[in-house]
Amino acid sequence: MADYKIRAYRDSDYEAVRDLFSGGMSEYVPGVCLHVLKQPWVVFVLTCMFLSLMCSSKSLILPIMAVTLALALGRQALGHVWNVYIERCLKEDLRDIRKTYMESEGSRFWVVEAEDSVVGIVAAKPSEEKDGELVLKRMSVRKDFRGLGIAKALCREVIGFARQNGYRSVVLNTLVVQSEAQRMYESAGFTKYVEVVLPTVYGKLVNFTISKYRYDVLPAS
Repeated sequence: MADYKIRAYRDSDYEAVRDLFSGGMSEYVPGVCLHVLKQPWVVFVLTCMFLSLMCSSKSLILPIMAVTLALALGRQALGHVWNVYIERCLKEDLRDIRKTYMESEGSRFWVVEAEDSVVGIVAAKPSEEKDGELVLKRMSVRKDFRGLGIAKALCREVIGFARQNGYRSVVLNTLVVQSEAQRMYESAGFTKYVEVVLPTVYGKLVNFTISKYRYDVLPAS
């Protein structure tokens, strides 16, 4: 097992943190595409396109090429939408990490350091929706360091911070394509308490759901 340590964010970590977040989120593009392709109306449209072109052209080549092109264009469009989301995150709380998390009361940002590199990150800040809740955000672990218990260790760090600062619970959001992350959070003691469709036109169109998880913080023994 690789040696690693969890420590507070430093300004020198800025670029590494942003790159780690961007790289981790970019990994979900294939999953997003697969999720969209599973939607009944998408299957219906592609099937109709294929059959209509096959009937009109009396050939398999044209419909196969058309569907392939449609899939390629769809992949490009979804990748663009996902990149826009990543850029928005980088321009919001990750634009000034120190100000957002290290200088704000009840907030914190941690990094995982191994082999002189930042290989994991997580953040926490007070909920804007409910008093007494701490929101776990921006969890990401570099791909070649997964499976070592780092993500769970980061969860414990956030839970400990919540307990020390008098929060009643830790909450977080996951997307429908983050099934591996959901299993990890559940194994760390988080419980899913609601699932909602992303409240955007795109979210409703492709049934893109958000699962909300909670960990009830127990008093320190």
